[in-house]
Amino acid sequence: METEISQRLAELREELRRHNHRYYVLDDPSIPDVEYDRLFQELKSIEQAHPDLITPDSPSQRVGDSPLDAFTQVEHEQSMLSLDNVFSDEELKDWEKRIFNRLGLAADSDKQLAFACEPKLDGIACSLLYVDGILERGATRGDGRVGEDITQNVRTINSIPLSLHGDNWPKRLEVRGEIYMPKAGFAALNERMLAQDSKPFVNPRNAAAGSLRQLDSRITAQRPLEMCCYSVHIRDGSLPFDSHSAGIKQLAEWGFKTNAEMRVVQGVQACVDYYNDLLTRRGDLVYDIDGIVFKVDDLALQERLGFVSRAPRWAVAHKFPAQEEITTLLDVEFQVGRTGAITPVARLNPVFVGGVTVSNATLHNADEIARLGVKVGDSVIVRRAGDVIPQIVQVVLERRPDDARNVEFPNCCPMCESPTERVEGEAVTRCTGGLVCPAQQKQAIKHYASRKAMDIDGLGDKLVELMADEGLIQSIADLYQLTVEQISNLERMGQKSAENLVAAIEKSKATTLPRFLYSLGVREVGEATAQNLAKHFLTIDAIIAADEEALLEVEDVGPIVAKHIIGFFEVDDNRQIIDRLLAAGVHWPDIIPPSEDEQPLKGETWVLTGSLETMSRAEAKEKLVALGAKVAGSVSKNTDCVVAGPGAGSKLAKAESLGLKVLDEAALQAFLNDH
Repeated sequence: METEISQRLAELREELRRHNHRYYVLDDPSIPDVEYDRLFQELKSIEQAHPDLITPDSPSQRVGDSPLDAFTQVEHEQSMLSLDNVFSDEELKDWEKRIFNRLGLAADSDKQLAFACEPKLDGIACSLLYVDGILERGATRGDGRVGEDITQNVRTINSIPLSLHGDNWPKRLEVRGEIYMPKAGFAALNERMLAQDSKPFVNPRNAAAGSLRQLDSRITAQRPLEMCCYSVHIRDGSLPFDSHSAGIKQLAEWGFKTNAEMRVVQGVQACVDYYNDLLTRRGDLVYDIDGIVFKVDDLALQERLGFVSRAPRWAVAHKFPAQEEITTLLDVEFQVGRTGAITPVARLNPVFVGGVTVSNATLHNADEIARLGVKVGDSVIVRRAGDVIPQIVQVVLERRPDDARNVEFPNCCPMCESPTERVEGEAVTRCTGGLVCPAQQKQAIKHYASRKAMDIDGLGDKLVELMADEGLIQSIADLYQLTVEQISNLERMGQKSAENLVAAIEKSKATTLPRFLYSLGVREVGEATAQNLAKHFLTIDAIIAADEEALLEVEDVGPIVAKHIIGFFEVDDNRQIIDRLLAAGVHWPDIIPPSEDEQPLKGETWVLTGSLETMSRAEAKEKLVALGAKVAGSVSKNTDCVVAGPGAGSKLAKAESLGLKVLDEAALQAFLNDH
């Protein structure tokens, strides 16, 4: 009997999933609502009688759960990057030129790159995590690294599958997309809000955001939300496709809603044509969009292009003409960011634009102030495009008052009074205070303690914030003066936790020169550059004393990076902190230059793909680099060897098609043991 019940439940769930997909994703229902309701009621009746047979992916589990006390934070498995914006055809064409230059192609060549084009939905970015084909977690973008857990809320959205379709999905899958509210649903929601004497939402995006941030998912379940997917991430990197468009097609086969307006075109002019077409049809779409996203379609080219700051070089958002208003510039203040960037912020007479009241706007940098010719007291035109920070785009000169005054950019940091600097070729002015600037100290300490730097176990971001706010630490050197008593007196820090943290800080004193260099947070000095500096100069004193000519001899160090390094070590306070760290006992073994016999892979390029079981890919990379190899992220005809673990996909296929040498994990381990 129980077997028959379980079998009927499985049949009902599968049938309801199929009808859900046809109705909410394909917009092609095959049965009337009354028949769907009958099937759903049968499912609920059986589950109520047999609650032990309820599964997390059952269609009945979308109705919402008990309210939460608060959202918890979760770390994304891969950072959710933001996109750079362009606002004209010329800027879009300049973006393509930069891509050609990066790829080593002539901009006037006959080669046409394939671009995936898709509407930029005006909603809320979301990440979905599936494990063994079942939805395990939903999260907001947050700051790109850490978001809020909104699993209960996303489970109520019918266009999000609770379990994946098909049978070729990976064990662990992360899907990104935009949660939005269609125009018709927004209008109906606001009518309902007004009927209930509640305040209506200003626009569909605000309605979607407010719905997703409900602690009571039963309220979210009543809101007409949808999700359209735009990217996919597989943890071990073994993507079963080689283009963005193929990935979107795969998502559709796994049961996700994708955008029917997506196209793949050849060349930037076709992107312009696509943009103009969607701009003319924007009002006829059933959802709000604020621009178009263009992506290089080829994933191998995406990997070659890489990222700059927190945005990919291979994608850009071409924004639609923004909404604008006129207001008065009351004052300009200067804010110091966590990287030392000094940004002028306009204080405005509040004005309603783009669906919100705007009282602040960015002026970007000194060049922008000069370009605008803006003065305090001016009437200015403010633009707000979607969720982009409002900006001043024009001064209304005929309204300039007699007492308007110039905007003076500071020569010293407004936070620590250290001199400011502006590197040639850069628009941003920065504080040179580095490790001692209050605006940068917390970020400097977080970076210093991070896993790839000094790896201080237990010293997370929140604890750094707390200790800094309590005045226990003002610089990275202060970490080594902390006592168990000081830490144990902090909120939620007991004696044992304090002892463990002090022990972890003590353990971090034993490090390597490359890790120490990386931990200092010198601009543009990442792990690879720190490794190259250490191998070249061998000692910290030699690096501090190096001039530009000496630094330029190091692999991957160009004029800009050299100036960042010199500028950092020229600051007395930075050198004093390094002296304090060394006096506290931070140390590392002397570096002995490897002989040619110790680097049998010098000059070779290796690629790692798939998952490894006896070691992590990071460990394998470290060992190969120690033997002289360059470990690349993509396969090409210049690749000497590919190490393919379980789950290897397109990279392995390409290696085989090129006839390259391929090792499995056992062969790699044997090779490493022999060397």
